Parts: sequence; structure tokens; C-alpha cells
Amino acid sequence: MIIKVPRTPSPGETILGVEFSMVQGGKGANQAVAAARAGGKVSFIACVGNDQFGRDAMKSLASEGIDISCVKIHNIKPSGIALINVAEDGTNSISVAPGANSQLHPEDILKVQDVIKNSDIVLMQMEIPVETIKAVTKITRKSNSLVILNPAPASHLDSDIIENIDVLTPNENEAALIAETDPAEADFVSLGKKLHGMGLKTIIITLGANGAFYSCDGSCNHIKTDKVNAIDTTAAGDVFNGYLCVSLALGKNIEEAVRVANKAASISVTRFGAQPSIPFAEEVII
Repeated sequence: MIIKVPRTPSPGETILGVEFSMVQGGKGANQAVAAARAGGKVSFIACVGNDQFGRDAMKSLASEGIDISCVKIHNIKPSGIALINVAEDGTNSISVAPGANSQLHPEDILKVQDVIKNSDIVLMQMEIPVETIKAVTKITRKSNSLVILNPAPASHLDSDIIENIDVLTPNENEAALIAETDPAEADFVSLGKKLHGMGLKTIIITLGANGAFYSCDGSCNHIKTDKVNAIDTTAAGDVFNGYLCVSLALGKNIEEAVRVANKAASISVTRFGAQPSIPFAEEVII
């Protein structure tokens, strides 16, 4: 649920919005749609409520060609929702009520483990329980899947997660939180080193308008992105992750994949809304 506002309100302040709209969103769903529009064959594992929001989400995902057979329907908890303020400069503030997202449990993952085992890439984010993420990594240990974790919203990562993911894709603030570093006192290069020191193998730190930084196998690079007129940054990170996954699945190296993901994300911020902003593969020309 999105309100366009002149600026983000301060604590205790009420401001008059310009326009209200409802569009499909949610980090996991956005990433799934981005991967599908990038040309990936996508199966979505999630939990929605038995309500209109959940039914609309399922219908929308199916229309994108996404396999929704692994989506759990919860009869008590409502579907997760996000309340988003989008300022005139394109920045946003977001509040999320997880609802049914919190009801995706490890036992649910066991029921769909064959789908996970047979996937080239498994992409997760942290709007689901941490124990569920761990359950996925236990399954992927026994497969050849590349495991990517987008740690948003950010929280502490324990060793059970760190040792079982291949790629971490935080933004700068998330990277600083995970590395237990003041974001004002660390640049992305030093954050990358700290995260490697924690045992993380490949790190891609998204930098908004400044592109992305990657570090893996002793090499690193800051890949800048196109300068655009941003009107809404909602879902830009999700677009980046979806396109990154498909690029890697197609055999691109990490630098090539980051360039493609940067391009897709830069297109998305020139459009309003979460999933409506996600470009299709034919639009993402490097």
C-alpha cells in the first residue's frame, strides 16, 4: 500500500499525501517476478493468508509464469502487507506486517525439498523465519544448488547460515549491521573484508545509485550503474537479486551478472511501484 508524499514524515508528524495505490509486492515475490521476467524458470515457496490479498498475490504470480504449487495457504494469519511512503526524490520508508510470512516453517520446507534440490539457484530473503532459512540450507548441502541470501531485513547471521550460503547480497546498511560496524565509519571495501572474515564466500553489496561492489575468490570490483531520474526505489534491490540469479544460472561470471542486475535495477527506479516497475529481459540491454 503506497502513498506518494512530498517527503518522509518525521516521528510524530502527519503530512498530506499526494496519491494512494495498491500494487503487488513483498521481497520474495518481487524477486521471483524479477527472475521470471529475466527469463528464469521460477518456483516460489511462501505462505499467504486465506484472504483477498493472498488470492490476488497468487493470481498475479501465476500470470508471470511462476510455479505457485509450493505456496502454503494459512487459514488464520492474514497475508503480509507493506505500508510504503514514497518521497518526491524517489526515496522511501517501509513498514511491514509479516502476517502469514512468519508461518512458513521448517516442516513446510521438507514437504517441497525436491523442488529445492532440483534448482540451479536458491534465492532467499529474511522476511521469513530464520529457522526456515536454516532448513533450506540443510537441504541444499546435499545438492549442487547455488544458495544466495539477500539479508533484508538485516539481522545477525549465525554460523549455521554463514557456512551454508554461497553469495550474500546486502546493501551498505545491511552489510554494516551484519559486520557489527558503524555504517558511517566503514566503506564497502572494508565491509567486504569484514564479511569475508566472518566466513562468507562471495559478497555483493548493493550501493543504490552508485551500483554494486562484489568480492570473491581474491578479486573485487566496484561496478557503477547508469545515472537515471529515480522516481521510486521500491523493489530495486529485489530486481537486482532476481536478475543476478538468472544471469548466474545462464553461466555469466559474477562481474557480468552484476552489470546486468545493475541495469535492471536502474530501469526499475524510473517507474512507480514494486512489481509494476520490474523490467522484462528485452529491456535490459548492456
